[in-house]
Amino acid sequence: MSRNWILVLDGLADPVSRSRDFTRRALTAWQWLPATTARGRQAAEDALLLVSEVVANARLHGGGPGALVLDCRGERLRIEVTDLNPAPPVPPGSGSRGVAGPGGGPVRPGWPGGYGLLIVDRLALAWGSRPGAAGKCVWAELPCPS
Repeated sequence: MSRNWILVLDGLADPVSRSRDFTRRALTAWQWLPATTARGRQAAEDALLLVSEVVANARLHGGGPGALVLDCRGERLRIEVTDLNPAPPVPPGSGSRGVAGPGGGPVRPGWPGGYGLLIVDRLALAWGSRPGAAGKCVWAELPCPS
């Protein structure tokens, strides 16, 4: 059974939903789903939410997602999403220019949207980005359920 799954997202309609469905299939193949423990359910829900957030950010701020990679090894699941924007992601409230909320405007406390990276930061063991050939790759890691 492969523990490395790749989905090409370039040009797909509704890449967020397609990525969630793809991730759900991978988690089922890896026997994360159906989860039999609270910890297992939480791990699967966290993986689905992280995939949704990173793909949505690539769609909204990265010029569109290119690919989703799910790499499950040992004790961790690594989620990677490529996009066309070489600029690294910047979480709201970091004080850096370029942080944008819905519609490209500034993030405003109490308003919806613009907080995906805060969710990623809260759920992931670690996350970051690295330059790519035509943009960047944003990655996040989660612990695998026992």
